[in-house]
Amino acid sequence: MGEYTYLKETDESELAIDDEVSETVRDVLSAVRERGDKALTEFTQKFDDVEREQFRVSEQEIAAAADELEESEKQAIDYTIENVWEFHTEQFEHIESFEREFKPGVTLGQRVLPIESAGVYVPGGRHPLVATPAMTIVPAVVAGVDHIVACAPPSKDGTVAPAQLYAMDQAGVDEVYCVGGAQAIAAMAYGSESVPAVDIVTGPGNVFTTEAKRQVFGHVGIDFLAGPTEVLIIADETADPSLVATDLLAQAEHDPNSRPVLIAHSESLAQKTMDSLKAQLPDLKTAETARACWEANGEVIVVEDRETAIEVANDYAMEHLQIMSDEPREYLDGLHNYGSLFLGHDAPVVFGDKVVGTNHCLPTLEVSRYSSGIWVGTYLKTPTHQQLTPEGAANIAPWAAKICEIEGTEAHRLSAEARAPTEREPADSSDGRTEESEG
Repeated sequence: MGEYTYLKETDESELAIDDEVSETVRDVLSAVRERGDKALTEFTQKFDDVEREQFRVSEQEIAAAADELEESEKQAIDYTIENVWEFHTEQFEHIESFEREFKPGVTLGQRVLPIESAGVYVPGGRHPLVATPAMTIVPAVVAGVDHIVACAPPSKDGTVAPAQLYAMDQAGVDEVYCVGGAQAIAAMAYGSESVPAVDIVTGPGNVFTTEAKRQVFGHVGIDFLAGPTEVLIIADETADPSLVATDLLAQAEHDPNSRPVLIAHSESLAQKTMDSLKAQLPDLKTAETARACWEANGEVIVVEDRETAIEVANDYAMEHLQIMSDEPREYLDGLHNYGSLFLGHDAPVVFGDKVVGTNHCLPTLEVSRYSSGIWVGTYLKTPTHQQLTPEGAANIAPWAAKICEIEGTEAHRLSAEARAPTEREPADSSDGRTEESEG
């Protein structure tokens, strides 16, 4: 790796959850599993200070939520859903089933099937995210999931935030429940008198919902575990320091634990960006959160060349990777660890977060080394199948029997040999490949 220097450095981030949180979540999951709606009622009163007659959000509430929104607000939400729908439909069209004869008499294949039921969590908290329903529900609808439920925490008046509720309805959800936190994850995983159990639970949330997803995994599927948002910006001499600072602050305002990082091609650019960031902070309505985040977690790295910038970015493996350069595609081939990539001065992370169509439920804390977050495939499974003719079985059986003999799996061997020729050795000493299967 080439030379690089830290002008500002912080401790390495990790998804470490306190034992107290884990124990609290364990108690919540156990209570909901054992006592269903009674436990949901207790926890909703305890954590949200809200009492509801029923947890399922009615059609009247959904209609009322739509009436509360201005037409321009509904148009913006509809625009986001349209873009997310278009992109994820394109994803789906590039996932294929197949079947072919790989060897004489041996037909193998794969089917692409939707998961039957999904539960999505739509978080409230500091900023109730309006784009999240599109990101979690639309891919499930496109995938063909038969039944989709959503849970969202109540606001102070005991209802789901109107914009979120409208977005969930427009995205195609079947049922919405006004339940938040770990108890919502438990309800979707185990079911209650009100909330149906599902096969997979997805969506972002705080440390309690994240820990709840970790604890229910295995009983149901989950998308992935994520921490606070991250952005890494690579900026070269063509970048505007003021714009770089603006884009760093856009992610810093999410949470004091968010992680904004700058890789600059010169110390001059790095220093100008830091100066501009400090100058912009006082005018932000979210300055308190953004300042705490930048001071605790912001990092600035100066690199000597493009290759070093790429190497450092791959090592960080962050959620959002933004290339602020006149030639952003010069970086593309070398980059491989990121959740979503934003190419050029005019592709800020906010577009991906909110409206452009790609998904904003992305891996953090180096999870992008092996996962890509929510996509249509999150809600799909690809079971395989095989069909053999007597000829195909006769050719395969001796090989299978030999493997079973090596393993000592006697009943398996007998099952294979029941389809085998008389002799025990493989009938065909070639690798069995046909002209059709070459390549």
